[in-house]
Amino acid sequence: MTDSENGPADRSALGLLLVLVLTLACGGLLEMALPAEAPAWAVGGIPVAALATIVLYVWAVFLPERRLRRRSLDFYDNTQRQLSALRSSLTALRAGDLVSAGTAGRDLGHDFEMPVRVALKSLDGLVRQIQGGSIEVAVAAQKVEQTAADLASGSSQQAAGVVEITSTMEELARAAGQIATNASTQAQLSADAERAGDEGAGAVEEALSGMEAVRERMEAIASRTDALGRRSREIYGILDLINEIAQETHILALNAAIEASVAGEHGQRFAVVADEVRRLAERSRESVESVRRLLDDFSESLREAVIATEEGSKAATEVLARARAAATSIEELRGALSETAQTSREISLATQQQRTASDQVVLTLKEVSEVIQRMADGLKQFTSSAEHLSDLGLSIQLLTQAFRIDSKRSLKQVLALWAERLAGFSSHAEATEGVLEELLGGHPFLELLYVVDGRGAMVSFTVNQKLTGEKELPGHVAVGQTYNDRPWFAGVTRHEHAAVTPVYESLLTGEPCFTVATPIIGPEGELEGVLGVDVNVRHWTGI
Repeated sequence: MTDSENGPADRSALGLLLVLVLTLACGGLLEMALPAEAPAWAVGGIPVAALATIVLYVWAVFLPERRLRRRSLDFYDNTQRQLSALRSSLTALRAGDLVSAGTAGRDLGHDFEMPVRVALKSLDGLVRQIQGGSIEVAVAAQKVEQTAADLASGSSQQAAGVVEITSTMEELARAAGQIATNASTQAQLSADAERAGDEGAGAVEEALSGMEAVRERMEAIASRTDALGRRSREIYGILDLINEIAQETHILALNAAIEASVAGEHGQRFAVVADEVRRLAERSRESVESVRRLLDDFSESLREAVIATEEGSKAATEVLARARAAATSIEELRGALSETAQTSREISLATQQQRTASDQVVLTLKEVSEVIQRMADGLKQFTSSAEHLSDLGLSIQLLTQAFRIDSKRSLKQVLALWAERLAGFSSHAEATEGVLEELLGGHPFLELLYVVDGRGAMVSFTVNQKLTGEKELPGHVAVGQTYNDRPWFAGVTRHEHAAVTPVYESLLTGEPCFTVATPIIGPEGELEGVLGVDVNVRHWTGI
């Protein structure tokens, strides 16, 4: 018991002694002061009064003071116990250990335990909500970032496609303009061809009329040739008659010459006449032969003319038929040319409209391209915002990980439970390695797990090869390496509380990570070592 605790007891005993002394002293003085002839009741009443005074003091002052002293001592002990529990709870709360703070708060008494428990429960729920919310925000941000990246990639491809479509539409517009020009030219040519067809149709009609006249002329020539053939045959009959006359004349001349020679001198003149008649008959016969040859030639020419006329008539008939077929074809061609001209004009109008529409489409596509480009720029900013949101979620998660709560998402709580399993044999590499492997199996977001002893020397470690791959481990990750210069080791060993580091670049993977470490407390309360894990930031949402 301290001096402050002994003070009230000494003062109460001293007061009682002082009252006894004063009462006895006053009684003795009163007895000495009484005369000898004083009555007996007066002399006997003094001790009674002194005793009554002492009893009254004991009853009114000493006993209440003793009861108050006992209550004060009980209150003092209870207060000290509550102060100790409050100090332990606040110390644990300052370290972020809500579990230990709740355990220490059980000794605060009913009046203080319930508010502290409610406050810790509210803080625990708030931490849980913040932890879950930060993970959900980070997961959503990662999805948004991935979606934005996909949309940005799709926008880039779409922008490239729009550029190609715009180029194609510009080519189509130019082609449509060229088609419109060609269609207009074709329409003009079709109109010219239609006019030429009209003129050709007229010419064909005239040719038909001419061919009809030629055919009639050929038929007339054939008829006249036949008539000449008949006349030539008549001439042959006349020539035959002349030839017979000349033959008979020749015979008569011979007979006359014979008779003249018989007559002598009187028949000389008659002989001369007969000779002349003979020569005339000879000449007539020669002329008949000449005329016959001429008639033969003429007949041959007539036959050739008849044949030629017949062939010409046939040819004229065929040409006439072809001309009529040509007239029909030209008429059909005129109709086709008319339709072609109309179609060409419609094509020209349609292609002009198409060109106008293509120009409008090109303008629209350029506007779409600008919109896509602005959307791509916005998506880049959106991606940056999503990355910032993901980083913010990680920062919030690190703040919540500074608290130890009774939750599977609290890495301090998880490591504290596993550190309890390691207590007593944390220096045995084989045993700790099995525990680390088991711990890694349930937490795939960890890239490195390790146990160091109280001096900071590595006892054992486990690497998550799904995150690190088959790469060679750096030299500092090895059993026996010293880690006593690491901030997390210094913080844990100094305060014997779990610690969470800020994000840093992992020496194992080169990726961002953060470390969570907790002390391993032995059965006697001594620090055996430190259990530490490195959390890969790329997979931290798996917490």
